[in-house]
Amino acid sequence: MTEGERNAIEGRALLLYDGVCALCNGVVQFLIKRDNLDGFRFAPLQSSLGREVLSRFGIHTFPDGVMLLTDALTPAEHLYQRSDAVVAALQRLGGMWRLAGKALRLVPHPLRDWVYGIVARFRYRVFGRYDTCPIPPPEQRSRLLGVYE
Repeated sequence: MTEGERNAIEGRALLLYDGVCALCNGVVQFLIKRDNLDGFRFAPLQSSLGREVLSRFGIHTFPDGVMLLTDALTPAEHLYQRSDAVVAALQRLGGMWRLAGKALRLVPHPLRDWVYGIVARFRYRVFGRYDTCPIPPPEQRSRLLGVYE
């Protein structure tokens, strides 16, 4: 992890996503547009930053979809996986999205993860796949880390 990456993520939420997945890139764009508090940073799972964060938590294979690290590089950091990552991300947005996250949390965890697993399994067939991670527009580049490797 570079010093710049460390400074960019410290104390923030870091969403790790499948950089070649069109659905995952859509999730990133959704969050960027609604993150009024500038609390999120993003990195592809395939990037060196993504691999480093995963290895810190003992994960050595690429997970399906997204993972959310909150309060990055602080004693309070927590890694959310699968449907928990989606719920936690919505709740961090605030407003009506916080309410949507709370409503999703009411759905039993096994059912949420089962639906998440189905979407993750078929995401390339339904939503598409890129050959490489898309390069973000200039106004988003400070928030998307690890896409220039």
